[in-house]
Formats: sequence, C-alpha cells, structure tokens
Amino acid sequence: MRFENLEDLEHRRRELEARRAEGARVRICAGTGCLAGGSAHVKAAFETEAARRGLTLGVDFRAETTGCHGFCEEGPLVVVEPGGILYRRVQPGDVAEILESTVLGGIPVERLLYRDASGKVCLSEKETPFYAGQDRQVLHRCGHIDPKEIDDYIRTGGYRALGTALSMEPEEVVRTVVASGLRGRGGGGFPTGAKWESCRRASGTHRFVIANGDEGDPGAFMDRSLMEGDPHSVLEGMLIGAHAVGARKGFLYVRAEYPLAVEHLGRAIAQARERGLLGRNILGSGMDFDLEICRGGGAFVCGESSALMASIEGRAGEPRVKYIRSTERGLWNCPTVLNNVETWANVPLVLLRGEKAYRSKGTSGSPGTKVFSLVGKVRHSGLVEVPMGTSLREIVFGLGGGVLGRGRFKAVQTGGPSGGCLPEEKLDLPVDFDRLVEEGSMMGSGGMIVMDQRTCMVDVARYFIGFLAEESCGKCVPCREGLQAILAILRDLTEGRGRPGDARRLEEMGRALSDTALCALGQTAANPVLSTLRFFSEEYREHEENHFCRAGVCRGLYVSRIARESCVGCGACKRTCPTGAISGETKKVHSVDPTSCIGCGACLDTCAFGALAAAPREGTTR
Repeated sequence: MRFENLEDLEHRRRELEARRAEGARVRICAGTGCLAGGSAHVKAAFETEAARRGLTLGVDFRAETTGCHGFCEEGPLVVVEPGGILYRRVQPGDVAEILESTVLGGIPVERLLYRDASGKVCLSEKETPFYAGQDRQVLHRCGHIDPKEIDDYIRTGGYRALGTALSMEPEEVVRTVVASGLRGRGGGGFPTGAKWESCRRASGTHRFVIANGDEGDPGAFMDRSLMEGDPHSVLEGMLIGAHAVGARKGFLYVRAEYPLAVEHLGRAIAQARERGLLGRNILGSGMDFDLEICRGGGAFVCGESSALMASIEGRAGEPRVKYIRSTERGLWNCPTVLNNVETWANVPLVLLRGEKAYRSKGTSGSPGTKVFSLVGKVRHSGLVEVPMGTSLREIVFGLGGGVLGRGRFKAVQTGGPSGGCLPEEKLDLPVDFDRLVEEGSMMGSGGMIVMDQRTCMVDVARYFIGFLAEESCGKCVPCREGLQAILAILRDLTEGRGRPGDARRLEEMGRALSDTALCALGQTAANPVLSTLRFFSEEYREHEENHFCRAGVCRGLYVSRIARESCVGCGACKRTCPTGAISGETKKVHSVDPTSCIGCGACLDTCAFGALAAAPREGTTR
C-alpha cells in the first residue's frame, strides 16, 4: 500500500489498530546480545511447541521477535503478554513449561523470574529495578515492536511526526527544534537546531543530511541497539530534518561490524520507499527525498564529522581543519547536517510533543533523556535511558545494582576512550553535557564503564591511550607523535620501568595534545590520562617511585598477601597459583611466600572471600 497523502497514512494506522488481536503473545529479544545467547532458538522452540499443541485453534498466540530489551545481563529475555511477565535467561528447554503454565494456565514460572537484591520476585518489567528507574522515551518501541515490520512502527504512531512537520513551514520546524534545546547525542552536545538553522541559511543548490552510526567506543552499543530495534525512528527524524533544511538526499553511515543494524536499516528504507515515505512527492507534499546506507570500515576517526564525510565521498577518512563549518560546506562541499542516530530519533519526539513538553525532562542546559550502555564491573549491564541530570549514583547503583560480586566501587568512565574516569566522591554528579566536561570527562555517545578496586587506573589510561594511538589517522603531528610518546611512558609505568617525573611529563604532554591536535579525537585523547592523574594521583606516584600496583593488575609490581582474618582455608588460591607460592592446610589460614610470588594476579581473581590483596615487594614502600 502506497500512501499518497497524510489521510492514507492515518487510515492505515486506524486499520492496524483495529486488527490488533488480543490474546497471548511472547516478545522475544532479538538484539545482538540475546541472539548471541540463543534467542533465535528460543523463538523456534515457541513456534514448534505452539504448533504441536495447536494453540492457534484454542488460543490466539504469536511469538514475535523484537529489538533489544536492554537488560542484556539477563538475556535471552522473553516477555509474555498480557501481563508483561518478564522471563530471563530463557532456553529452548524452558519453552514447553512457559506455554503450559503461563500461556495456557496463567501461572508464572517462578524460577525464570528476576529476583532483586533482597530476594523479592519481580513479575514484570515495571517491577524490576533495572526498568522501574528508567524513562524510556527514545527506546519506547525497542523491545515492543518487530523492527523488520513498518506496520508495527506505523501502528504505534510512527511517521505521525513527519505528517506534523510536513504541515509546517520548514522555518517553523527549525524554530521548534531550536526551542526544544535538543543537543547532539553523539558526544559534542552541539545544539541541533542551531546546526539546522546554519545549514538552511547557507548558500548552495544541494543539501544533505547524514546519520552518524559509526559507534566505535569500546563497550558502547546504544546506537547499534536503536538501529537494530527501531530503525524507522531514525529514518523519520532524517525525513523531518531534510524537510527543515531543504535536503533531497541523505546517508546513513553505519559500521560494517553491525550487520544486523545494516540489515534492519536496509529493510526499513525499502519498506519506506514502497509506502511512498521515501522518494518523490512524499505524502503528496511535493517533498523529494531518498536515503542510502554507507558502510564504514571500522576506523574510529571516521566518527569525526569531516573524516566521515571524506569516507562517504570515497576518500581516506581523515579530518580537515574546520575554518568553514560542514553546515556551509560539508559533503561534496555542499551544506550538510550531520547528527548522531540517537539525535535523529529524538526529533520525532520533539515534533509530536512540542518543545515545552520535550524540555519538561532533563535539565535546562541539557533537555530530554539520554541512552547509556552500562557495562564493566556492574551487576546489571545493559542499555538504560534516563533524564539528563540523573546522578551517576542512580545509574550505577539504582539501575545497575551496584558493583559486581564482592567488589568495591572505584571509578566510572564516561564518554568512551576519550572520556574521563570519575571517582566515588563524584557519584552524586548529575549527568549532563556541561557538568561532565567541568569534571574532566565528557558525555560522549553514552558509554559508561564501571570499575572496582581491582582496576589499576594507570593501566586503564594505558589501555585507552593504546586504543586511540592505534586509531589515530596520523594526519597531525600532535596526535600521531604525542599519543605514542604518552603511551611509551604509561607502558614503562605499568611494566616496572617508571621514573621520577613521569606523572608530571604525562600531564604536560596531555595538555599540549589537547591544545594543538587537529580534530576532536586528538583534542580529547588525553582525558583518560588527565582525569586519572587528577583523581588517582597516588597510584601514579606508587608506579613511578615504588614500582607498586595496589590493584594487583600490573604483573610483577606487587606480591599477594593473605589477610588472616578473612581466609577460610578453602584452597582455591593454592590450586590456581602457577608457582606454588601459596601453602596451607584445608580449613586453615594459608600464607604466601613472597620470594616465589610473581604477581600474576591469579589468586586475587580466584578468592571468593576477599582475603587476598596486593602488597609492595620487599624494599618498596607505599
């Protein structure tokens, strides 16, 4: 069915709502994480078992795959409707019991339900702390619709915002986005409306809009989940932006390592063309616009705007000096609007609800909500969405359930490899663009990595600087040479070759890099070093002066020590020690021979009672 006008679209929506059958259905997460855990086999088991029982006769039953539900730590996830009963870690062998007990009998299968920290059974998503503390605006369809079916998107209000935008003059759409205060969700937080306004005013015959889906941060999967789970929301936002700035062509730049996102976006584009939502004379408005997917080769620097555009043009992905903004001369030297995919997905919310309603969430300087990927040493890793201004403590301990196992919170890194590490005393910091920058970190695209006391902050800085040095395009000297020089010092510190003055040299080099690098990669690359120097300076001093790693991470820079009051004599550390340095009888306190201990960390990772810790080698002091 091709929509010739807005009336056709609304008629189809009403038709779909009327057809929406009541009865039992299961929503099976088919995001990348749950697929890796076997959710496709779970769906196949539901279909097979339902057919065997003939449920289509006596019970209206459907097994539907959806995008990411967010609670990745507990996948594969299955939600049974009606009732929204949430089952976690479901395997094909559990399907028959779910059908028998819940679908046919209305009785929950308790062993598959989530239990909170107090042991209380949570029957549904809304009862589960991980979901209860969220405000899912951008993600409101993810986990609820089939991302491969445009009718599911239309039925739930999809493309209604486009209809609203097409009934407005382009200048009015731009003013609405400006008034909403929407800021780019890709990292810089630049005001979206100002960017659109600049592009619209620029001279030129052709204009372009681009979605940046080149999500390269370690531990980040916000954009991937959105592209996989609700691709039409990104398309709709781009259509609205194209109408506002006068673009007739758009590009979705997506990492080739995201095959499911590429597949779902490609299908969404084909369906939108078939329905008349892309192409010529969209919804009878006279607007012509089409989209194309470009696959990135995995270069982290291509997340930078000018490097990304160079890549689309078929050139090497290298940044250029921005003495002229891309909104004036961007792709093929034409006025171009580039926004991150989460930013585009926010646009329909602004048009549907109005700028005042949009500003009612978040903070005055950072309105709306933000999607984060919460990973690392946290009990409940996954995808979360909260209003801007929510504190780090609420995210890590409220939604994430706190630190994994017996660990103690040490730091949280925000903003990807170019972000900063914030200590425990910053947990009550409200998360928004400006406050994070004030503390030496950044929002980035929304990655959030939790670290416990077994994390060496010098080693963390070494890891991220190593990543950025590898990903630098090498075009400018400060980044090409500076990152390698910083990395060399960090390697020396973590390998026992630290020298007095290393920390001071790192700070000087980091600040010089920030001041002189060509693009945002280099300008922010020193954040992991500068933030850890600021908040964890003692660890640098210990590595520099004493060749000691208190976290027990840097091999050879410590010996293991057993706390007598905590050791239960289980023998786990003794069995795992590669050098036989640990001795002791079962159920009696064990001991470590420091002359045989090589500081490999195997025993520290094995002890379930927290009885082992790193201690300085003989002749060194803390």
